[in-house]
Amino acid sequence: MQQIPVSLWTLVAGIVVTTISIWIGQNHTLMPVQASLQAPLVDGFFNVMFTIAIALFLVVEGTIIVFLVKFRHRRGDDTDGLPIEGNVPLEIFWTAIPTVIVLGLGIYSVDVFNQMGGFEPAGHPHSAAHVAHKSGTAIAATLSDASEATTAPTIAPTIGIGASPQTLNKPADLVVDVKGIQYAWIFNYPDSGITSGELHIPVGADVQLNLSAQDVIHSFWVPNFRLKQDALPGIPTELRFVATKPGTYPVVCAELCGGYHGSMRTQVIVHTPEEYDSWRTENQIAQQQNLNQVVAVNPADLSTSEFLAPHTHEMGISAATLKSMVIGH
Repeated sequence: MQQIPVSLWTLVAGIVVTTISIWIGQNHTLMPVQASLQAPLVDGFFNVMFTIAIALFLVVEGTIIVFLVKFRHRRGDDTDGLPIEGNVPLEIFWTAIPTVIVLGLGIYSVDVFNQMGGFEPAGHPHSAAHVAHKSGTAIAATLSDASEATTAPTIAPTIGIGASPQTLNKPADLVVDVKGIQYAWIFNYPDSGITSGELHIPVGADVQLNLSAQDVIHSFWVPNFRLKQDALPGIPTELRFVATKPGTYPVVCAELCGGYHGSMRTQVIVHTPEEYDSWRTENQIAQQQNLNQVVAVNPADLSTSEFLAPHTHEMGISAATLKSMVIGH
């Protein structure tokens, strides 16, 4: 029986490894649903790395298994193994291949980073408007300060993910100021004056998030968008993207920021343009009504039960229970 040449076995093994690694690398379900224009870029890079990793795993583990079988200890064989001390061509080969892979992935990653806008965050206006909850007459002063600050933005250089080559030198369709605090995200819309604990955006819009942090470093991460950007105290950062699929997606803080870091979560809600316009109109009306109530009512003129009455639902008690508690004290 004629022995099959080693080179033929190597060719067959190479074809099998390549086929398996490409199929697994392109058909895995490790990533969440894509929901942004940047997501396919990241997934393409991840798939290439995963394909290479699968191929290396099969080659290394396959070689180990073959050697375990072929060179296993046989009964009655007490001789020493072959005195192999080195193989220069093999060492050059297994050094050159990883070098080429690393250089190739590095060039590929730079291209992806550039297409996502990583080289283009420049200077942009950061609104200083904020929403604070204080008691007594200080509320009116706070709202007045916020109104004045909104009309006087400051220009500051930023880092992060900015405009892509396709949107370079074009203003974003929607700008949102995002502030990270322990342990929540606050979203302020300078164009409409809306402040929310959730991010609402229209599908297909070029959105620019101006990120900042009040206390410690936070990291704004939307897995479905394949985007993550640190929010730094005193240093403005930017995250610009386009959502491509309506839905509700989690927003996670990916930087350890304190004891309740794990609970620093919210969500981004991607609306159709019509739904977004409706949400914005409803919230503008609601916040204007709240503003009028805050300015018109002096908390000093209210009893304790009257002052706390609007918050009974958040406290999880009924108005009657609150009244009896106040009377009891």
